[in-house]
Amino acid sequence: MEVSAEEQLIGPLLLARGTIDRSSALRGNGQWLERAWQDPTSRVLVIDNGHTLVRRVGDEVRAELYTPAQSPPGERYLLGVENGVAYFAVAAPLPGMPKGDVNGRVTMPMSLRDTPDGQVVPAGLRQVGGLLGDRDAGLLVYAVALEAWHTTHEYCPRCGSRTKVEAGGHIRVCPQDSSQHFPRVDPAVIMLVRDDADRCLLARGPQWPEGRLSILAGFVEPGESLEHAVVREVAEEVGITVANPRYLGSQPWPFPRSLMLGFFTDAVTTTLRPDAEEIAEARWFSREELTAALESGEVRLPPPVSIARRLIETWYGGQLSGDW
Repeated sequence: MEVSAEEQLIGPLLLARGTIDRSSALRGNGQWLERAWQDPTSRVLVIDNGHTLVRRVGDEVRAELYTPAQSPPGERYLLGVENGVAYFAVAAPLPGMPKGDVNGRVTMPMSLRDTPDGQVVPAGLRQVGGLLGDRDAGLLVYAVALEAWHTTHEYCPRCGSRTKVEAGGHIRVCPQDSSQHFPRVDPAVIMLVRDDADRCLLARGPQWPEGRLSILAGFVEPGESLEHAVVREVAEEVGITVANPRYLGSQPWPFPRSLMLGFFTDAVTTTLRPDAEEIAEARWFSREELTAALESGEVRLPPPVSIARRLIETWYGGQLSGDW
């Protein structure tokens, strides 16, 4: 589908910048995996409940990577190869840090930009995904997604037996019935709705505080196309009809396993009738109205790491301030 020049995404989607070759052909090669794990040039990203360690080096933020010998014990997943270097993730407590609880609450600085140069600190993908370079951002989003899936799929859904990790962390196999289970990805559409006056529709869910607004989103249902999901979700959430969904881009959102597929779509009707269970408020904004609301603090937008922010800024025509 073609998109107009003004609908081109502004810059890269920050969680879709991976550079490594995922090397899927090597996952089933046990001898290669063992050699790579013994190789001191291989590098390991330690992941604990969605968090890893990062280090500020001047104006850069880098993921803290270890040799296999330095890595703590834990389930390990092959992330891929780049320039002859194999990259793994290990699910384990962060070196030198307390184990995070089930909600991932570990002590993190308010701003990585304010941490002393060279200091190692724990960070989550939402906080650090937009600050890392392309390689490290890709490694972290991949590791977070794999860890989240393995954590919730330890047992066979057929017989309840504990499954084993195989294929470099990309399959779990049941030892009782030999069934294979693969990491899940849940497609979700996220759409910026515009009306004939080129206003943008923003809304918030009941669980969000006042002022925190974003665009509409929802999961794709079985047997449904992406375009049909866009039309259905908008109708269900705010009671308006939309047409002409136009795909703009996608990025992973591993919280825990979504793939966000971004669309623009045009409003055919504009009278909003929000579903109270899903939407606490929904409002149309012109560019001038959104600028004023952001400057006053009345409205806060999703962070730059999200595809929602990219779609809003694409409609707006430039970067905006004021995020969650």
